Amino acid sequence: MVKKIRLTTAQALIKFLNQQYIHIDGEEIPFVEGVFNVFGHGNVLGIGQALEENPGHLKVIQGKNEQGMTHAAVAYSRQKLRQKIFAVTASAGPGSANMITAVATAFANNIPVLVLPADTFATRQPDPVLQQLEHETSAAITTNDAFKAVSKYWDRVQRPEQLMSSLLRAFEVMTNPATSGPATICISQDTEAEAYEYDEAFFQKRVHYINRQIPTKRELKGAVERIKASKRPVIIVGGGAKYSQARKALIDLSSQCDIPLVETHAGKSTVEADFKNNLGGTGVLGTLAANKAIQQADLIIGIGTRYTDFTTSSKTAFNYEQTKFLNINVNRMQAYKFDAFQLIGDAKETLEMLIPQLTEYRTAFGESIQQLKAEWSTERKRLGETTFSRTDFSPEINDQFTQEVLNEYADALKTEFTQTSAFLTINDNVAEDSIAIASAGSLPGDMQRLWHSTVPNTYHLEYGYSCMGYEIAGALGVKLANPSQEVYAMVGDGSFLMLHSELVTALQYNQKINILLFDNSGFGCINNLQMDNGSGSYNCEFRDYNNQIMTIDYAKVGEGYGAKVYRVKTKEELRVALEDAKKQEKSTLIEIKVLPKTMSDGYDSWWHVGVAEVSTTPAIQAAYDRSQKMLGNAKKY
Repeated sequence: MVKKIRLTTAQALIKFLNQQYIHIDGEEIPFVEGVFNVFGHGNVLGIGQALEENPGHLKVIQGKNEQGMTHAAVAYSRQKLRQKIFAVTASAGPGSANMITAVATAFANNIPVLVLPADTFATRQPDPVLQQLEHETSAAITTNDAFKAVSKYWDRVQRPEQLMSSLLRAFEVMTNPATSGPATICISQDTEAEAYEYDEAFFQKRVHYINRQIPTKRELKGAVERIKASKRPVIIVGGGAKYSQARKALIDLSSQCDIPLVETHAGKSTVEADFKNNLGGTGVLGTLAANKAIQQADLIIGIGTRYTDFTTSSKTAFNYEQTKFLNINVNRMQAYKFDAFQLIGDAKETLEMLIPQLTEYRTAFGESIQQLKAEWSTERKRLGETTFSRTDFSPEINDQFTQEVLNEYADALKTEFTQTSAFLTINDNVAEDSIAIASAGSLPGDMQRLWHSTVPNTYHLEYGYSCMGYEIAGALGVKLANPSQEVYAMVGDGSFLMLHSELVTALQYNQKINILLFDNSGFGCINNLQMDNGSGSYNCEFRDYNNQIMTIDYAKVGEGYGAKVYRVKTKEELRVALEDAKKQEKSTLIEIKVLPKTMSDGYDSWWHVGVAEVSTTPAIQAAYDRSQKMLGNAKKY
């Protein structure tokens, strides 16, 4: 006779989560670490009650903002290389809707997270309930239907027994490397509290095996033929290579065959920056060395990359008359990009199968790899030593952002500190195993070009969605994943204003994070974008009703929350603050006043943006002509 156990739907959910394990490379570990929550109506009496009564091994963390806590969950899973997750739960209506942006971030980056938005009543007895949307065309539509576009798996549970098949499907999707991403299960709030006689077997320990898929013999043979036929192949190291833990295989293949490595935003720190053949980030935010190598390539070997526009410079980075493509990916859709020869397989396993078949092969790059690396090292050093002059400013964008305006900023912010100098000072003064995290604005460019990670998996740039507000919440998730390492969130003043709520959560749970807040009083990255394409400096600077530059004391915000804060405007002050911050046991915030227009710029790259085809402004007309010329060299599919 099948044994039964009487539980509410929410209690069954929590009991199930406690029994999920993954098995990879001979190691078996629990898959679900805990649950982030902001309780409200729709989840506090269901999931909240179940967690209070018996959470099992699950860590229960109170978020302060639904989007923020979900970002933290996403960052945790990403830092754990997708081998552990947090679930997130929020109240019905706006509480759940507030998670959508963060769930989209998980989707874009292929990061598993279990999303549990509360839903309306299955019985519809009290409809319309508080915060319920009413559609004239359907009573079945709720706020949570909006999650469909940003979920790898989506379901609505309106009966207790539906939970079983829904959870099994969700965990299959999250633990499959080819489909990994957010799984959303919307549970009606009355259903959460409804009891059912569940089969006891449903709650037995369940192991999800992460098998390393290997390519076919045909694929391997074709790959070897193409690599041997090439003279200047370049490997693009994507996020899939990092999640596969392919570091050693990449180093072995690169060293054996003299193949340069360039990195995507997700792939950076798979291999440490000081490896001799690592030329750094590629594309719009790339190094000069990496972009030069890409231009010389006759074969691109893309490993676990999605080929986003920033990686490919809007598909203008390659010489299509000479360059062919070979893609290694567990996902067939990604492997097909650029009409490439496809190897459908795990990055680490596939590379280990290729290496012994290429023992006699060497590229034609020779010493030029080291020459490119040395050239970039000189440029990186120059950027770190840049200083501000009040009389000798020649903006590369155009002459609309004048010397007088820059002097105005220097006077208002009381600083002459350049962003690149501040950035490299940080890189030079934090511990080698520190984890740096960023997401949006101009800082990702400095991160991708200038940050040197000498320890693998210590670079965390969310650029799949480039979501403003990810940085501080993400730092909390990273700290939970790596509690023994210092974590530094690189955040601009614009992103800080978007979302910094989880600094409070970090302080509450004694999870020390370090916030490095670059304040240039504006949305500097977008100001660059508009001016680089012929527009004026319009609505991206932070000016008050008197047109005066705003001088916000962000350190007071951190101080009010209880963080240890520092205010710096010089290189020496920054060094001192960084050293003291290392000694602190609680979270810190270092407010760094920097000048606009002092971030790093692009190197041999182009980004396709929508420039106005009709304008009375000559600078915009010229920008449009330039964009059309670049499009003539771009691949269209």
